[in-house]
Amino acid sequence: MDRKVKVVQFGTGKMAVYTMRYVYEKGGEVVGAIDVNPSVIGKDIGEVMGGEKKNVVVTALEQAEEMMKQVKPDIAIVTTMSLISDVRDALMLCAKLGVNAITTCEEAFYPQNSNPNIFKELDEMAKQTGCTITGSGYQDIYWGQLISSIAGSTQKITKIKGSSSYNVEDYGIALAKAHGSGLTLEEFDKEVASVDRISDEERQKVIESGEYLPSYMWNVNGWLCSKLGLTVESQTQKTVPQTYKEDIHSETLGTTVKAGDATGMSAVVTTTTKEGVTIESECIGKVYSKEDYDKNEWTIYGEPETTITVARPATVELTCASVVNRIPDVINSEAGYVTTEKFGELNYRSKPLNEYVK
Repeated sequence: MDRKVKVVQFGTGKMAVYTMRYVYEKGGEVVGAIDVNPSVIGKDIGEVMGGEKKNVVVTALEQAEEMMKQVKPDIAIVTTMSLISDVRDALMLCAKLGVNAITTCEEAFYPQNSNPNIFKELDEMAKQTGCTITGSGYQDIYWGQLISSIAGSTQKITKIKGSSSYNVEDYGIALAKAHGSGLTLEEFDKEVASVDRISDEERQKVIESGEYLPSYMWNVNGWLCSKLGLTVESQTQKTVPQTYKEDIHSETLGTTVKAGDATGMSAVVTTTTKEGVTIESECIGKVYSKEDYDKNEWTIYGEPETTITVARPATVELTCASVVNRIPDVINSEAGYVTTEKFGELNYRSKPLNEYVK
């Protein structure tokens, strides 16, 4: 491409501050931004980013379609919510307009195993208009490509076991509430844990209805199986509340989580496959105490056995850098909803983004 890649930013919160800056630093340009928050609508994105003006103001969601038709972006970055149902309208608008889109929505990483209806809907529209929709972020490397690369150096695999923790304070109130942060244990059991105390048949019906609430690892296990050529036989999910011995104040929730109440949750997803490989992955999202820190650890059991640990990863920055580095892959891709295991390796972009676009 002989010009700068043009980007529209959906959502102008904490993540967008990084994604927009990274787009500029990688030689692209942000030509539009969209939000629902009255306090940022009309502001220059430079002010949102904490820097000099860019002569691009934040547009209200109601005017998003008109704005996108005017600026004709190559791609939209959607950094709003964690469930595919919550970002469906933003992604569908992009698909309808023929605008490529990449989102940090965790379920969007591999939504076909948790909300096949929305996945199919977006896939069909994107194919009609000739654009690509996908999900990326921290999981693209640290729960995906890193593990598949280690698997490539392994002779025989019997089990893959992973665990990752993150501070819900870093990702906004919607995510914190989805993790049950601030609930009593009784409330957590009723509102969060009870959802997964169902049979495989019942779970499949919920999935097909579009009402299933997957943990992040539900979609990651599906991605890994697709990447490694494994055939899923069964997949289960269990959520357990996390607690702390003392009160912890949450800036995101705007309240204090009482000692013994849920600071968040641990979700364990277990997948069995026809090839005999079991994948057991856990994500722990909670309001951190002073002792807590982000950690990502995976072990591949077999011949040989390998463990890799990433301590204190800069999860927000890594998420945003992964999304921006994926931009050329999305633009170059075939049309449809294409999950990133089909793109190939996620690469560092040493040159302007447009130089990687065919």
